[in-house]
Amino acid sequence: MTNGQAHVIVLGNEKGGSGKSTTAVHIGVALAHAGFRIAMLDLDSRQRTVSRYLENRAQFAASRGIALPTPDHVVIAEGDDGPNEVALRLDQAAVLDFVVVDTPGRDSPLARAALARADTIVTPINDSFVDFDLIGQVDPETFEVRRPSFYAELIWEARRARARQTGREVDWVVLRNRLSHLEARNMKRVGAALEQLSKRVGFRVVGGLSERVIYREFFPRGLTLLDRGAMDDFTLSHVGARTELRKLLDGLNLPGWDPARLAA
Repeated sequence: MTNGQAHVIVLGNEKGGSGKSTTAVHIGVALAHAGFRIAMLDLDSRQRTVSRYLENRAQFAASRGIALPTPDHVVIAEGDDGPNEVALRLDQAAVLDFVVVDTPGRDSPLARAALARADTIVTPINDSFVDFDLIGQVDPETFEVRRPSFYAELIWEARRARARQTGREVDWVVLRNRLSHLEARNMKRVGAALEQLSKRVGFRVVGGLSERVIYREFFPRGLTLLDRGAMDDFTLSHVGARTELRKLLDGLNLPGWDPARLAA
């Protein structure tokens, strides 16, 4: 699929606990399952969640004697030369179709370096006004959006600079992760605020991954929802979660993506 340069997907959120790294791994592994040439950059050298996940995956596959599609990954540490290494790694990715980058849950030179090279920016947020505050401020009485927050302005500037450089629009996708079906009024208010803000700063809203125990259970084995053949305990809950993941992937509108490339 590559036209001489990999499509760079950057997952960014300066608040912790949004499911960012779990989402990054599922996107990366899904692209590997679909047969794309894919690598991942883990820019959070302290937590190393993506790296630990993929290391667990490789160890589990070896212990079972099975093959699991697994992206190559590299950890890049904070430091004066970190942003240059991010740029170098992305320059070297011409033979790949996609690079998925997981950024730290804070503002950092590494995160900014990745955003500057993004073709698709994915911001997972929990479905609450605590997380919404990352991208926009609302009136406490009416819940109308007052103004974009610092992070939204940061993304706006990164997208504008990237578009000037490449002549292509950078797609910004906000994922509504961990939706709760028990808080219908809150969901409606957050949804309305997201719709208002999306028109002002130009992102799309896509359904993300619900709050499910299975994601925490997957981590020690490095499994994802697409690894059905490696599971001894596949349930109806997994089926529902797989449907969510497939909708998420379809919603990203990635170049060359076809859901038929994933096994049923």
